[in-house]
Amino acid sequence: MLKKEAIRITGGLSAPGKMPEGSYNLPAAACQTGAKLRLVPDTPCYKCYAFTGNYRRFPAVQKAMYRRLASLTHPQWVEGMYTLVKKIKHFRWHDSGDIQSVAHLKKIFEVCNQTPGTMHWLPTQERQYLPLGSYPANLVIRLSNAKNNTTPGQAWTHWSTVVDEGGDCPASKQDNQCKSCRRCWSRGVKHVTYPKH
Repeated sequence: MLKKEAIRITGGLSAPGKMPEGSYNLPAAACQTGAKLRLVPDTPCYKCYAFTGNYRRFPAVQKAMYRRLASLTHPQWVEGMYTLVKKIKHFRWHDSGDIQSVAHLKKIFEVCNQTPGTMHWLPTQERQYLPLGSYPANLVIRLSNAKNNTTPGQAWTHWSTVVDEGGDCPASKQDNQCKSCRRCWSRGVKHVTYPKH
């Protein structure tokens, strides 16, 4: 498939300045769990960043996210995403938005399986869709703690938590960019903490 056709089918990739390479986003308004948590103080979704800044400032950004959301049922979505992702070494799913269904997650798995040279990172609040069995070895699914400043439970293997003090994510100290850090993509890192912003 040509890249032009892949962009038409999938809506194309997003390009947040923080990420080292590629990313993909959906409208935060389509988050299921996040839509509830963004109204609750002391949760990572409270006052969600994807409802502010460039995500809201530019109508073209909003249109692109809704195009991506509509594209998820396209029969060639997996092939299109493969075409766009195959040369990327570190890919983030959903710098805005989240998993929409089990079918959506399975399609992500297919993309991961077809791109073994890419490390994929999928942060999520959608516990109900997490797999009960194995999933691709080149994918790290990080379950986001629903409350800030709390310790991860035993329900999942890889976590992230927003904290008021400290945090081991270096982005806030380096122009809000990952730069050389790849902790979020590493299966060897079980828990990542992000300073509240």
